[in-house]
Amino acid sequence: MPTTAPARKRKKSSSARRDDEAPIIPILARKVREVEAKAQKNRLGPTNRTKFQVIAFLVREERARVKESPEFTDSARAELLKRLDGVATILAKTAARDTSLIQLLEADQAASPVAQRLRRDWLLESGAELAPEELIIADAKPAVAEPVVPRAAAERAVVPEQIESRRESNPFLEPDLTPRAEAPHRSRLDDWELMGPLYKAFELGAGGGSAVMPLPPVPEFDRVSPRGLDVMVHQSRFLESVRGGHRTFLLADEPGLGKTAQSLLAASVADAYPLVVVVPNVVKMNWAREAERWTPQRRATVISGDGKDVDAFADVFIVNYEILDRHLGWLATIGLRGMVVDEAHFIKNLSSQRSQNVLALADRVRETTPGGDPLLMALTGTPLINDVEDFDAIWRFLGWANGVKPGPELMARLDETGLTPADKGFYPEARSAVIDMGIVRRRKKDVAKDLPDKLIADMPVQLDDEFGRGIRDAERKLAGRLAERYGRIIEARGERGLKPGEIDEDIVRLVAQGELEEARAAGTDGDNVFSMVRRIGQAKAGLAADYAAQLQRSVGKVVYFAKHIDVMDQAEAHFRANEIRAVSIRGDQTTAARQSAIDAFTNDPDVGIIVCSLTAAGVGVNLQAASNVVLAELSWTAAEQTQAIDRVHRIGQDEPVTAWRIIAAHTLDTKIAELIDQKEGLAARALDGAQTDEQAVESVQLAALMHVLREELRGA
Repeated sequence: MPTTAPARKRKKSSSARRDDEAPIIPILARKVREVEAKAQKNRLGPTNRTKFQVIAFLVREERARVKESPEFTDSARAELLKRLDGVATILAKTAARDTSLIQLLEADQAASPVAQRLRRDWLLESGAELAPEELIIADAKPAVAEPVVPRAAAERAVVPEQIESRRESNPFLEPDLTPRAEAPHRSRLDDWELMGPLYKAFELGAGGGSAVMPLPPVPEFDRVSPRGLDVMVHQSRFLESVRGGHRTFLLADEPGLGKTAQSLLAASVADAYPLVVVVPNVVKMNWAREAERWTPQRRATVISGDGKDVDAFADVFIVNYEILDRHLGWLATIGLRGMVVDEAHFIKNLSSQRSQNVLALADRVRETTPGGDPLLMALTGTPLINDVEDFDAIWRFLGWANGVKPGPELMARLDETGLTPADKGFYPEARSAVIDMGIVRRRKKDVAKDLPDKLIADMPVQLDDEFGRGIRDAERKLAGRLAERYGRIIEARGERGLKPGEIDEDIVRLVAQGELEEARAAGTDGDNVFSMVRRIGQAKAGLAADYAAQLQRSVGKVVYFAKHIDVMDQAEAHFRANEIRAVSIRGDQTTAARQSAIDAFTNDPDVGIIVCSLTAAGVGVNLQAASNVVLAELSWTAAEQTQAIDRVHRIGQDEPVTAWRIIAAHTLDTKIAELIDQKEGLAARALDGAQTDEQAVESVQLAALMHVLREELRGA
């Protein structure tokens, strides 16, 4: 009868023994690589900054323990300290890429609740025994409430005389008799850091599928649009959701699908008046017109300057971002029941006064609306510009999260999944939970199938003159400067196993990042990537204007977009010389002047071209009178290009739309165009469920510089 030999006890490897002696080190090594990878992609948001801080703190803590503990032999201690030095080296390299991290390296402790939870979780994962007081981590005590008008804006605050009349006519807001909800009970997820996993859920796409909350079916009758106007199917389903009681929305429909009409009708359905609408300055007049068109039974007023002409008894108050600080005080006292933020990606920078003003007013609207359930809508066809954490400010505005943790309703939804971030299945469930809070994203090809096609066509132009030669010389100098820096770093550190002709991508990124930071500081002064792109735009300005003029003669009205004023000036001069009537939209115009230009282009058959600033006319402007767009200069973001084209490709357009990008051949312009196209991937993955390359969300400027350096190294 066969016998089974006793199993031999497996001998532990030296690395496994070292991990037993300091089990936190492999965890720190894994976490620091995750942070480094994010930094390399220029996507180091608040969550990963906190991770960076905790890693640095634990490295110091573990180093002190290893040095002082008598249980280690000298050789074991030296080996462990060497491994900790390896983690510290990666921290230092990462801080060199993003110098704002240096202060986190110097921090004595990781004091925030999120940082404390990360430290606790990693130590528990390593098998450490913690004191009871280290296991339970309380949330930070709420800060003393800021006044509605931030201190920085208080000096600019105004109260128009007409508003005093409104207050006197109704000195008391309606009492809120709705019983307040009890404090939420503790959730099993309270001790988890959740914001990072929520962002990651969208970054991964979490299983695909468009980001659209469940919407009711189309009602049998159109009960909302005024006589002579009809709402489309996708708009009607959205409004039925409002009728059903939903009150917070990120309306992220692609540009051109009628977000303005939907939000105005939503306010009517929800009776969310008074309503304040915060918009870019260029579209204030258009919002007033749309309000009169879709809700003629309601009075709308545009707030300008100090508000002397405001209609204090209006139902809809339309104010632009730039002057909101002056009017925060009185807007907070008139009993607002609804708030719309148009082009909501404008508030993504939480440190800006603009964002703080919007969030302060939203908090006040929540406090004063009876029942605490106002209609809050963030409108943007491009909610993600560079990073998934661009969601942060929008989620705060809607009350879905506070930047540190999810709000009570979202927390309850996450709790219902029965999962934690340690479970792989958490991510698709978390994405769905956020979407169900009110994300509505529809694409033209899905809901407006009768909308004509859109085509982006590149028109290469050759820069043969002295200007063109100067640009190519500048590119060669830039490439040489980058290659010289790369060579100095390689020489200083040694080859370290690089094969002949092999390129170290880490060093390429480090050199490009350093050049980019210097260029940002210098702007268009000096010889850098920004000045080069500016010069390319100037060099092809005449060619772009000539192409637009030829196009206008053959197809009729044309929209001409440029980034810089001097390029616009050249174009207008060219059109005058060719006896083509043109109007323009610029950043320094009054609202009335902008609207007058739009009306002339739309209604006057003799006006053939409208010359538009990418920044001033790229949002909220309807230019369907044309079906051809000329992009004389490239933007640094895919979102800006998309917004510009969609001024023409929107509901009401009857003809196929063609956007002609004027590309300077054999220059950096060609690569930038390619990178812009790749950069569409972030929104496609996060919102539309597309399978795209993660690398596509990298900064266009950084990727362009890395390309220049690689090409130079390969040709050397």
